[in-house]
Amino acid sequence: MQTTDHAKFGVGVVKEGENESVRVTVDIMNEAGNRKILPFVSMTCADAWLWGSYRTDTKLMEHFTQFTEATIGTERGWYGIVGSETVIKSCRTIKDVMFGPCCYAKGANKLKNLTVSSSRQMPSQIGEGVELVNGIIGGGCHIFYGCKAVRFVMMDNTNLKYGARLINSVLGDNSTVSCCEVLNNLVFPGHEQHHNNSFLIASNIQGLSNMAAGSNIGSNHNSRGADGELVAERGFWPALSSTLKHNCFFASYTLIAKGNYPSELHIMLPFCLLSSNDADHRLLMPAYWWMYNLYALERNSYKIRKRDRRVVKRQEVIADYLAPDTANEILKAEKLLCRWTAQAWLRQQDDCSVKSGEELLLLGRQLLEGEESKVDSLVVIGENIENSKDPVEILKVYGAYKAYGEMLLYYAVKTIAHWCLTHGISVSEFENRMQGDIDPWLNLGGQLVPESKVNRLREKVNTGVVCSWDDMHAAYATWFAEYEDDKVSNALGILKAIKGTDFIDASCWDEVRGQTRIIRSYIEKQVYVTKSKDYKNPFRSITFRNDEERDIVLGKVDENPFIEESARITQELNEELDAVRFS
Repeated sequence: MQTTDHAKFGVGVVKEGENESVRVTVDIMNEAGNRKILPFVSMTCADAWLWGSYRTDTKLMEHFTQFTEATIGTERGWYGIVGSETVIKSCRTIKDVMFGPCCYAKGANKLKNLTVSSSRQMPSQIGEGVELVNGIIGGGCHIFYGCKAVRFVMMDNTNLKYGARLINSVLGDNSTVSCCEVLNNLVFPGHEQHHNNSFLIASNIQGLSNMAAGSNIGSNHNSRGADGELVAERGFWPALSSTLKHNCFFASYTLIAKGNYPSELHIMLPFCLLSSNDADHRLLMPAYWWMYNLYALERNSYKIRKRDRRVVKRQEVIADYLAPDTANEILKAEKLLCRWTAQAWLRQQDDCSVKSGEELLLLGRQLLEGEESKVDSLVVIGENIENSKDPVEILKVYGAYKAYGEMLLYYAVKTIAHWCLTHGISVSEFENRMQGDIDPWLNLGGQLVPESKVNRLREKVNTGVVCSWDDMHAAYATWFAEYEDDKVSNALGILKAIKGTDFIDASCWDEVRGQTRIIRSYIEKQVYVTKSKDYKNPFRSITFRNDEERDIVLGKVDENPFIEESARITQELNEELDAVRFS
């Protein structure tokens, strides 16, 4: 073990007398390196995203560099530290490493220029054959069995296992990468990536995500250099052996079926299923999760909370699939469905008259809220979705539009009822207090924030009001304390938008409250129905001698912990809806 006089312990600073070329950077989101950030010990995914995203704000970039340099200083001569109750044995090379207390390192090949955060509440472990260079490791991390990481930041409670490679990347809290390669990425919290042939390259994956075996995400460039990017909002699930190329954008909770997707994609419909037909044309089914797989959708939020073992949460993560960001996405998606449905109807009627955008929205809404048979007879084609001449067909538009409406109503009423009950006020009092808005929101490293607040924080940094990373993190904490108020304001704006009114009266509230009960009953029923398919499928039973053996191995469907949790949620929501009063 040794510590040099220019030790930086993984922080992206240059010591006195050193050349700028030795500074350690992490080239996130793009292989070209023009979104690079400087790692530091208290970094959060929000810090990394702001730094990598607002590249035209040169003042902000300069301040972030200054904030980072202030975390450790540029003077030489720091000591390496091994914290109390830390065990280090059978390691080959340890150079310029800071070990926190209660850390365990055994059999590592090379540990160089690192800070390994650890504590009695969140101990970190490093195992056999590991090589880690130029990185920051958060508390409660586990790195085992031949993994390699270079120029990286691992947030709290992350796992790197079984030969995984993490290079020029930031891996968010509560994430696991096993056997895979992650290169030039910013990955938000709650990410799962397993199997030996999964690749994730030059992307911003915004959390609550899962990469299946054989997924090849973003490795195919269509430009003349390795400078492509891919952005996937929350809940991204590419299926087995799906391949994507740069540049792509995916709305929240996009599920991609197995297949080769040779052209750039801009998916603007959340909760959708993307697939290809026999003619290799792209097909999109909006609101697929809500209509056909509510068990997985509801359970995803449940398991994200259960897997969050952080004792100290340096940044909060929103696990709800219905939240201000996805609600705003759904509103925009509804307008797209109205527009495309109207265009399909006009094509079917051989109507070549030119319609304004408002006329198309009105016609589409009339069709989607009218007779289902009229819409089912249409071939609805989406616009500006794929960079090819092939049409992208939108499937089950009528059902998807209805599902989107149910999702918005459920989110809005549930949020308002819970807030009113928590604060002990009536719905009418609440409405008098709050205006309601549907302004843009951002996913800031797993924490959802109104975009206006982010812009004000940037101004405070540039004017010197906010002058350290500690100040930035204090702002994030304040935002989270205000989240429920901001969220309920968004929910009120959503409810007014879907009801087409500026004021929610008593009769309207009674109506939507009753509809919310029905929707919650539908969710609970679909959670059970979706899971029970595994038991009704005869092929799932062919490896068992009888149903009793199957139930011992798999557990009984009626005793599934999440199905029991779903019933509890229904009961609690109904009790809240009973308790909250309008006036």
